Amino acid sequence: MANAIVTGAGSGIGAAITRELIGRGDGVLALDTRGDRLESIKGELQAERLRTSVGDVGDVGDVERAIQLTQDSFGSIDILCSNAGILDDYTPAGDTSLELWDRILRVNLTGTFLMARAVLPTMLSQGKGSIVNTASISSFIAGGGGAAYTAAKHGVLGFTRQLAFDYGRKGIRANAVCPGPVRTGLTEHLFTEEGRQPHVDAIIAATPAGRWADPAEIAKVVAFLSSDAASFVHGAAYVVDGGWIVS
Repeated sequence: MANAIVTGAGSGIGAAITRELIGRGDGVLALDTRGDRLESIKGELQAERLRTSVGDVGDVGDVERAIQLTQDSFGSIDILCSNAGILDDYTPAGDTSLELWDRILRVNLTGTFLMARAVLPTMLSQGKGSIVNTASISSFIAGGGGAAYTAAKHGVLGFTRQLAFDYGRKGIRANAVCPGPVRTGLTEHLFTEEGRQPHVDAIIAATPAGRWADPAEIAKVVAFLSSDAASFVHGAAYVVDGGWIVS
């Protein structure tokens, strides 16, 4: 059994990761900005080894509190799943306000950095740890998001690879999962007439899978990357996109 922190754990992929890790017996500190969502997942799982913390990954104080609660609850931090993220609704650069740019990068990229930086001292003292960052197909290509989202997710992948380079010899593995289209609360508006993106519909229809993913399908890959089964996997970018990129 291991002990993990999952960010953005109240819904979507983060909730699915929490279910997956709890299901295999891990202890989990679930971090999210929405206390009501955390209460919902807590009530659903009724797990003895589940703790929750309301906080923002872009806030140093919230991050430090989550780290301390994990250590106090479980005594170690073996896994970090940095999954918290927000969308920019495919906004092109010319229409991206500075406020939108800052908000997207603060959560998606700076939050990933702050969480990793905060767990590193504990993992280094243990001599082991696994960091799995949620990147995206937008870490490789355009069209999966807008200007800010694509820039942030390129940054997440680069940061993950640098973590692997810097800390792999010290017992810490860092990898990224790169989802394609996943139907979650964040993407639900894309299924409405107002939010629909015709180019996304066309791409998904042309992929080998021909559909959106369920969050649980991403969570299973995250669980693998976080486990000893992936002991020789360092700095990898696991694309889970139904074939979006190859199509």
